Amino acid sequence: MDFLPKDPAILVSSINMLLRDDEFDTLESLCYHFNETPEHIENYLKANGFVYSIAQRQFRPEGFDAA
Repeated sequence: MDFLPKDPAILVSSINMLLRDDEFDTLESLCYHFNETPEHIENYLKANGFVYSIAQRQFRPEGFDAA
């Protein structure tokens, strides 16, 4: 993958896959690789109904972000 998708649903899926498959250890390292900031990604996805769970290392829909 050369760039992060712009569509929120595809972006969430891509980020979660890259983190799940251990391509990257953290959201920060993933963002650094794609020349983004974690804050920008988190704010963009928060505006589209997703929140990041540090414990689970994934974005989840708001309301399903517990533990």
